[in-house]
Amino acid sequence: MKKLCIGMASLCFLFTTGCKDTQKEKPVETATISFTKNGELNLIKKDTDSIYKTLDIEIADDEYKTQTGLMYRDSMEDHQAMLFVFPDEQVRSFYMKNTAFALDIVFIDSEKKIVSFQKDARPYDANSLPSGVPAQYVLEINAGLSNQWNIEAGDRIEWQIE
Repeated sequence: MKKLCIGMASLCFLFTTGCKDTQKEKPVETATISFTKNGELNLIKKDTDSIYKTLDIEIADDEYKTQTGLMYRDSMEDHQAMLFVFPDEQVRSFYMKNTAFALDIVFIDSEKKIVSFQKDARPYDANSLPSGVPAQYVLEINAGLSNQWNIEAGDRIEWQIE
């Protein structure tokens, strides 16, 4: 009887460990992160003091938003931008890790004057993209737009929150 119990237990063990779940794993679905309009930003030409472009902006002003930025998004419309607002002015450094589309990164000082650029930042590039000079604000726009709109150092920005 003891041999029969051991044999049955062994047989049950073989059946339970040998059977695999044949159901296919469901693919992981990631949530799409959409643009959230927080306000409007004007680009102002230094020579004429006139507005030459108005953009819808999403504002990154806390630790999570400034660390995440435009990561995990597929694209952004040309009339949209992300404005990073920092509490102080210092040399800033950005990277394109987990960012799927190319950007122009515009660095802006505490007086809201454009001071430097990193143009055509490549998607998923983890290399550092420094401002080179102190900046308190950073504007991210689609790659090529800073040339297309003729954005220059010395131009200013102003924005309104909705």
